[in-house]
Amino acid sequence: MSRVVCFGELLLRFSPALNGDWLQTGMMPVHVGGAELNVARALAHWNIPVGYSSVVPATVLGDEVVTFVQQQGVDTTRMLRSNDRIGTYYLPQGADLKSAGVIYDRAESGFARLMPSQIDWDTLLGDADWLHMSAISPALTANAAAVCLELVKTASAKGITISIDLNYRAKLWQYGVSPLIVIPGLVEYCDIVMGNIWAANALLGIPLADSIHEESTQSDFLAHAMTTSQTIQERFPRCKAVANTFRFDVPPTGLRYYTTLYSGGQQHVSHELYTSTVVDRVGSGDCYMAGLIYGFRHQLSPQQIVDFATQAAFGKLQESGDATRQTVKQIQARSTGSLSYS
Repeated sequence: MSRVVCFGELLLRFSPALNGDWLQTGMMPVHVGGAELNVARALAHWNIPVGYSSVVPATVLGDEVVTFVQQQGVDTTRMLRSNDRIGTYYLPQGADLKSAGVIYDRAESGFARLMPSQIDWDTLLGDADWLHMSAISPALTANAAAVCLELVKTASAKGITISIDLNYRAKLWQYGVSPLIVIPGLVEYCDIVMGNIWAANALLGIPLADSIHEESTQSDFLAHAMTTSQTIQERFPRCKAVANTFRFDVPPTGLRYYTTLYSGGQQHVSHELYTSTVVDRVGSGDCYMAGLIYGFRHQLSPQQIVDFATQAAFGKLQESGDATRQTVKQIQARSTGSLSYS
């Protein structure tokens, strides 16, 4: 049976409740996550055969983490074990990964210490017909970037569809190389590219117009998304579709969200969705990526794909933890129903 394979670093997220509550109670929620694992868990929940590959410690802790991932319906036979630590990060409850509140603790993790030529890619890819990765992994170390390049080259040679999420985490790019040197070489092998106009600028050098700012109109953003998508496809001829997401805070606690999918020479646009409250921002973009993969694998129309992925991502904002628990039926029902949560 052909399946999706997701490759990236498995992380533990520590989410303290601020104002000292976590110190008083001696308790702090821990979530198993990582961008690629969040995608894998969503796909498994939607009955898409999916495997996940990362590096976890060869310890009792590592065993428990692997068992947890297995229990989510994700194939872990591609999981690698090492004597190194697991990566972690700290994010106060309710905060955004892109905000200054996130603290990464990933140095010298088993994944960060991966070396080129260390992994048997033929075995890892196995029965895969789709590979998913993100721009987070190559941000860790030069060797991790080289490993990612090995992977996409091997997958490409096997005719495997490759998707990438242009997650830009400025705090992670600390090994002296600009992402503009690394990421284009990976995207060269990718069929589906997801991100936003700002990430495309930071990671691929796609121009960002001076006229674009936080107060720009939706029509301005949509026009720029089309230009960005067209430029990506011109620079990277293998790319068949480009997705752009737009997420804006609405004070005091609200958020509005819409997305685009450029495919077949046309830009398809979702409804603009609004919520006055957010439970957890982590994993929303990963849920969107999973929605894209789900839609393409089920050969939905481009508009159906963008609608499903958008509703999936928006629904994730109302769930705690890193991965979605929404069903396909719940997401589909919202695609034709209410366009806002309050």
